[in-house]
Amino acid sequence: MHLKRTTRTLIAGAALAVLAACGSPGKGHTAAETTEAALPAPARKQNTVPGLPGMPPVLDPKDVYAADRPGKLSPVVKDFPSRVYVPNTESDTVTVIDPKTYKVTETIPVGRQPQHVVPSWDLKTLWVNNDKGNTLTPIDPRTGKAGKTVDVHDPYNLYFTPDGKYAVVMASLDRELVFRDAHTMKPVKTVPVSCYGVNHADYSMDGRYFIVSCEFSGELLKVDTASMKVIGQQKLPFHGAMPQDVKISPDGKRFYIADMMADGMWVLDGDRFTTPTLLPTGKGAHGLYISRDSREMYISNRGEGTVSVFDFTRNKLTKKWRLPQGGSPDMGGVSADGKVLWLSGRYDAEVYAIDTRTGEQLARIKVGSGPHGLAVYPQPGRYSLGHTGIFR
Repeated sequence: MHLKRTTRTLIAGAALAVLAACGSPGKGHTAAETTEAALPAPARKQNTVPGLPGMPPVLDPKDVYAADRPGKLSPVVKDFPSRVYVPNTESDTVTVIDPKTYKVTETIPVGRQPQHVVPSWDLKTLWVNNDKGNTLTPIDPRTGKAGKTVDVHDPYNLYFTPDGKYAVVMASLDRELVFRDAHTMKPVKTVPVSCYGVNHADYSMDGRYFIVSCEFSGELLKVDTASMKVIGQQKLPFHGAMPQDVKISPDGKRFYIADMMADGMWVLDGDRFTTPTLLPTGKGAHGLYISRDSREMYISNRGEGTVSVFDFTRNKLTKKWRLPQGGSPDMGGVSADGKVLWLSGRYDAEVYAIDTRTGEQLARIKVGSGPHGLAVYPQPGRYSLGHTGIFR
């Protein structure tokens, strides 16, 4: 969260707390039909994970990110120009960067306080979450043009159910999870929550539940996808915890939750939902991003200008990259070829491009004020679960 937002909310006594559609409403095949048709028969036969009904089959039961290999672009996005879309929360704009030249190509005016740029489930639309403007701005990634805004209250963050039916709005200040029909864009079910600041999430391998971080009360939720009900809630065992990004391990056995006050990431058994353990990474741990070979995870430590590297196979931190002249690395994503990690510099009005092989800073690009949840697009994967790009 942005410093001003955090301060304002905490002073207010923690009075805290995605709409989107998967493409054009009411047109074409259903999500499940479209994805099934695009999948090769061998992939369907190899699936041994009984997933959420209507969810595309799991490609590899040992690796939830099997569809995210370098350059493995869906036919839907293969002709889209490669761009980095940066929402500037204080400038009310989206900066567009050409990743080949590291140059800004355009600045798009959007609504008030844009927080994240979110790829739709069907990959056809980028939704800008204008949190304080209570709207979503659609961007066509083929042309880079913004469309007509859609009214949605408190869209701090945005996710999609794995079957492609619903968008899930993380209504942080409203203290709600709002499920919306992906085609009519009408609310289907509003789920009030008792925690403060619903923030980020990720789904289990089978898509039957998702884990949600509650930033301002230091809690985690477990939500049943089909019933749209909270089925678990726990307080993190750290005074003042502020959980942020959430990612599942490649084998689906653990969830990792960055915590900007505990200065590390929590390791959680999502199925059992027992008390997680803390792995220190660095001051202000914030964003979590998986490498294209599913071997490593990059953790942005916003409070110290570093990125920690976690090795899944060795189950340990192996490297720490430090940005020259410091910085405030926040949210972002990995390039389609897996060679560059892109992160917003939240308090420095800049974006960082980092070599994933060496940790070298490749570029520092000036953008608007308060850059936050930038999206690298397109990325490999069959469909998007939301945020700045969680692809399966």
